[in-house]
Parts: sequence; C-alpha cells; structure tokens
Amino acid sequence: MSPDFDRLRVVLVETRNPLNIGAAARAMSNFEFLRLRVVNPYEVAFREARSAVGGAPLLKAAEEFSTVANAVADCTLVVGTTAVQRRELQHPLRPLARGAPLIRKALASGRVALLFGSEKTGLSNDNLSHCHWLLHIPTRQQHLSMNLGQAVAVCLYEISRDVKRAPSKQEKLEKRATAGEVERISTILLEALHRSGYVKANAVASTEERVRRMVRRMGLSSEDAELWLGMFRQMLWKIKAEPASKK
Repeated sequence: MSPDFDRLRVVLVETRNPLNIGAAARAMSNFEFLRLRVVNPYEVAFREARSAVGGAPLLKAAEEFSTVANAVADCTLVVGTTAVQRRELQHPLRPLARGAPLIRKALASGRVALLFGSEKTGLSNDNLSHCHWLLHIPTRQQHLSMNLGQAVAVCLYEISRDVKRAPSKQEKLEKRATAGEVERISTILLEALHRSGYVKANAVASTEERVRRMVRRMGLSSEDAELWLGMFRQMLWKIKAEPASKK
C-alpha cells in the first residue's frame, strides 16, 4: 500500500442500504484504501453486509460518527461528491479527472475526507458546508447519478492510478488546518455573530452554512487557524463583557 493511501478517509453519510456500504467497502479494498467512516447509517447491521466480498475487515473496523463535523475533524481537506442535477451549488465544482490529482497532492501532507451522501438525496446543504470543494463524475445528462458502490470505485480508481508517476521529491508544504480546527473557528465566529445580532431568526441555517463555506475558502494553515481562533475568542469575550461594563 502507498503510505499516502492510508491518509484517505472514505465517509459515507446516512447511507440507507447496508449492501451499498458493503459494495463501497469492497471497492476500497480493491484499491487499497482501508479507512472507512460512516455517519448515521440507516441500518445498524451494515457490518455483516454480504456485498462486502473481500472488504469484511473494513466493515468491522469502520468508525461510526453522529455528525459530519466529527467524522472529518482530523482531516485537512474535505471533498464532497455530487451528481449535480438541478441543485444550486455554492462550492467550487471539479470533474473527477481534475479533482483526483488535487486529492493525491493533498494526501502527501495530510488526511483527506471524501464524502458520499445518501443514495436517495445525496449530501445535504449542511453536509456540504463542511467541504472545501465538490467532485463529480461526468455522466450522461439523462442518467446523472450512479450507484454508491460504483461511484466509490470510480473515484478511488482515478485517485490511485498513475500514483507511481508522482514526483519522488516532495515540496515542503505548509501544515494545513484540520477540519476540526476550522470548525472551531466557524463555531466561535457564529456565536459572536449571534450575540451581535447579525444572524436573523429567519435565516439561521443559511447564514451558518455560508459562514462555514467562507471560513473553508480561506485555506488556513494550522498556525493561522490558531491566530484567528485567538482573535475571535477575544472579540467574543468583549461582546459578552460589554453589557456588564455599561451597568
């Protein structure tokens, strides 16, 4: 196995059919990506899926999470997959052929989460707000979506192919902030915005999604993330203390 492959986390979000989880695990085993995470799977018996031929060890070792935020917290790049269809996207969208090299490059220096949504609805807007950008597999217009197991297989094949032709000398890369560090910035910034009255009651969800997307677009390093977090904490402390100082 390429040591970089061990840094990829395939994250299945609210998957409805355990057979599809099994098929995804089988594809992961085929291409030597062995780290599977699931978020709120609909069927608790997914670990016994018969479709996981050769992928049973992956299912047994799969990590379960209750939220996408927790599932991607230790990753420096979070990529969501989408069939596009008729939804309005708020993220950069890259076809698989262009996105796969970017994922391979990111794997050289940190963990990457590749998100796949429910077979029925895909990834929700809230799920997508945790992503840096989106990936899609070009398919014919009359039949855009793919079976979950097939989509996982195609994506992993493209990410793994030609990996031996990658440069042997790796450039020194700045350590990127993890999704967990970025989420802490988003959380404290949102608390400050709520307390300041910026967030309107009728637009809470959309504002929170927009703030998450904005923070992720900044592409912060781990060092810069710590600086932003310190600044926002100080601002929030002043906002909390202000009413008492006026009495």
